[in-house]
Amino acid sequence: MTPELIASLSLFCFVSSITPGPNNLMLMASGANFGFLRTVPHMLGVGVGFVLMVVIVGAGLAGIFDLYPVSYLILKVVSVVYLLYLAFKIATAAPVRFGRLAAQPDAEGMQSGVGTPISFIQAVLFQWVNPKAWAMALTAMSIFNPTHTLAGVGLVAAVAGVINLPCVSTWAVLGQQVRRWLNSNERLRLFNWTMALLLVLSLAPVLTM
Repeated sequence: MTPELIASLSLFCFVSSITPGPNNLMLMASGANFGFLRTVPHMLGVGVGFVLMVVIVGAGLAGIFDLYPVSYLILKVVSVVYLLYLAFKIATAAPVRFGRLAAQPDAEGMQSGVGTPISFIQAVLFQWVNPKAWAMALTAMSIFNPTHTLAGVGLVAAVAGVINLPCVSTWAVLGQQVRRWLNSNERLRLFNWTMALLLVLSLAPVLTM
């Protein structure tokens, strides 16, 4: 792969990773609700899960969609249903209790909310029902490794991994910063409903594919 092609791949990975999507919106919601440190396993799961997806897609999984087109339709339906479920969970998440009944501050100096953040394994598995991750992996392999060589698969996966994790982590940091404004149950509910709505809206490109 030429330096020019690597530069193009890097730009593709950066733009795809930093722009809003299911992973980034969920990380921002997690950063706001649970803080940055408790969101780290979620972030790492996204990074590792996406690289794993790129490798498996590059190794030949994408060919299944060509042989069995119905499999792509099934994947789309499952992805939409699961993302709608996640949007519902975010919208209805129990708020932090403020005031006299507030919980004790956690290690980050913030009040702990009810519930738990997404785990590393859950984030890894989520990539397989994340339409944006599928689109990124399939596009990266078809454009930047059209000959489907193992060396090309490794290079695309390496570039994707190096760029993806810092980009998605930015959204968790943004959520952590937003958390300072969420100093009441009403604001937290409004934020969670907004994140849920944006997550649903992120499905629009999937429905037109």
